[in-house]
Amino acid sequence: MKIMPVAFDSMGVRSMATYVETKDVRILIDPGAALGPKRYGLPPAREEVEALDDALRRISEIAEKSDILTVSHYHYDHHDPNAGFYDGKIVYAKDRLHDINRSQKERGRYFEDMVKEKCNLVYAYGMEFRHGKTTIRFSPPFPHGSERTRLGYVIMVTVDDGERILHASDVSGPVYEKAADYIIGENPDIVIIDGPATIFLGWKMSYGDLEKAEKNLLSIIKSTDAEIILDHHLLRDLKYRERLEKVYSHGNVKTAAEFLGMKNNMLEARRKELWGSDY
Repeated sequence: MKIMPVAFDSMGVRSMATYVETKDVRILIDPGAALGPKRYGLPPAREEVEALDDALRRISEIAEKSDILTVSHYHYDHHDPNAGFYDGKIVYAKDRLHDINRSQKERGRYFEDMVKEKCNLVYAYGMEFRHGKTTIRFSPPFPHGSERTRLGYVIMVTVDDGERILHASDVSGPVYEKAADYIIGENPDIVIIDGPATIFLGWKMSYGDLEKAEKNLLSIIKSTDAEIILDHHLLRDLKYRERLEKVYSHGNVKTAAEFLGMKNNMLEARRKELWGSDY
């Protein structure tokens, strides 16, 4: 199995786009990328805009050669309804009608309207599909963060060809213990997971939720012995390693950039520095 992070927060943009290739099928998970519209009261810096242009180009090129695209939920850093690369593809997506908030329900309807005539759109809610000897399995919906979230729900995807990768989009930790239980039950070799949104500590994210996320990550590490790619929301915090000190002292935990042998490029977290005296 070939696994390639395509665009992530550690690579300069908001995204969890991941390419997976087996002997049977080529899959692009969450083909979208975006920038935070405001950070420290500032709009995106030039370096961020350039990184987004580059990320969207890579996503489009890889999507064109993929057989399958998957969409975990309808935030724009995880899908692009206006992209031209859905033509002729199988698209496995989160159900747009159930376990969804109002915003994502509207975006899901728009996505369906834009792509349904171009592709084989399948709402893969808790379903499993076989492509040759490769199994692609989707979780039931889990909260986008804690069970108290107003941000809706997401679905995880497991790709299994003998080696098993699990992509856990926007679970923010996971904070929710049942999301961690699901990941452990899948017994993956590699977990690509959204880390807790620690930039919101004491506001949208409580310190109690951070403790839950740390506990759940440690449980995943100890129970699965998986390689962990921990990224996305967490990498918007320059102090991300300090926030999860116990996690980084155990197991094999990397960012997507580090997994590729690259240096972290946390542009949003460095936005003040990037603007400098120019703003």
